[in-house]
Amino acid sequence: MMATSGIKNANQPNLQLESTLQELPFWQVQIEVERPGNDLVTLFKQEPLLPGIILNNHQQYVGMISRRKFFEQMSHPYSLSLFSLRPIKILYKFFQREILILSEDMSIVKATEVTLQRPHQIAYEPILVKTASGKYRLVDFHQLLLAYSQIHVLTLVQLQQVEEQSRIAKAGFRDLQENYTRLIQNEKMAALGQLVAGIAHEINNPVNFIAGNLVHAIEYSENLLSLIRLYQQCYPEPEGEIKTAIAQIELDFLTRDLPNLLNSMKIGTKRIEEIILSLRNFSRLDESEKKLVDIHEGIESTLLILQSRLKNHQIAQNINLIKEYANLPLVECYPGLLNQVFMNILANAIDAVEEVIESGEWGKITNAQCPIPEIRIRTELIDDREVIIRIADNGSGIPESLQKRLFDPFFTTKPVGKGTGLGLSISYQIIVEKHRGQLQCISASGKGTEFIIKIPVELSSCV
Repeated sequence: MMATSGIKNANQPNLQLESTLQELPFWQVQIEVERPGNDLVTLFKQEPLLPGIILNNHQQYVGMISRRKFFEQMSHPYSLSLFSLRPIKILYKFFQREILILSEDMSIVKATEVTLQRPHQIAYEPILVKTASGKYRLVDFHQLLLAYSQIHVLTLVQLQQVEEQSRIAKAGFRDLQENYTRLIQNEKMAALGQLVAGIAHEINNPVNFIAGNLVHAIEYSENLLSLIRLYQQCYPEPEGEIKTAIAQIELDFLTRDLPNLLNSMKIGTKRIEEIILSLRNFSRLDESEKKLVDIHEGIESTLLILQSRLKNHQIAQNINLIKEYANLPLVECYPGLLNQVFMNILANAIDAVEEVIESGEWGKITNAQCPIPEIRIRTELIDDREVIIRIADNGSGIPESLQKRLFDPFFTTKPVGKGTGLGLSISYQIIVEKHRGQLQCISASGKGTEFIIKIPVELSSCV
């Protein structure tokens, strides 16, 4: 038996701040696991936007197959001929079964937060929503993000109304601010999650394919070269035609260079794997607990994300990066949150330097004795108990009149539409409240800006 039911609530509803998953468009396409695999192909062809199919056994839920995972499996050699006529339950054994099931009364904001914490391998998978009556529905991941964006806009509009009218109670305004802060943080997590998932999907699979085949290529080449050497030992005087061929292909050079060539390819694939690992280390979306980490590793991962901005061809001038790292111990911290602080401060430093470069005023600022724009990162250890990270730029600096408000929520010195005013506020909260540390800004007009982060080595020892 095969049940098909298209998308419901097709028009995006008018959402509120506390809207729940039951208000979103959903799919109810179901199929019995005893049906042949060809029926899945038919259903996906009938509904080009169908994100997945719910699997039943005698009308009882047993699982779900997403469009993306299904066609990935079918793209493997012989998969189509192997599974097309066999029951779906045989095919389903080969699938990764990490399915996110949420209650229909969960808020969209909370659901987005939970969804973005999934491993990158299933970041774009549809969400299974369980109704109060025990039925299951599918919500497309992109429909969830679309609803989340609407709530984001709605929150911003209401915040602007609050600021203009000033008639909402302080408690309600605080809740609204916290909701908007959570939305901004989720937005950053969404961007990071999409970046990591995209890289894993587009790069990691072919790199693994190349790396796996290189092992065999190296082994085969060694066997062939050994066979050639054996021929040379047994037949030291080959025919003239063979001598000519040996000279033409430069056999001696080839036998020496081929292993080096294959090893270079192996090193290249290893480097790509390290880059992907750095991106995952930066996001650390699945780490909400305290851990002992290498602070420099977090800084380097952040710099890798910002590499294209440090070497920005649009401004026709690269930003020189100077790193002065001390010998630091492993630090007990919340690595994902700390990386977010590095990202906020380094991005602000790049903005400050770019602003001066684009304005054409670089040579007029007092600290521009060197014509090269710079960002300097320095770390040090104090009494084996405290780590200090200094991030300084030689941009135009921040006027003293504005420095007192730098860490206030929604305060920004950037043009309208370019900054949210939450980056430094969130960073201050992460350093001071979460890590029992200090965040300080030292700046003056025309003399650049330096942010100083101080955190304890052992967070658990702080009261």
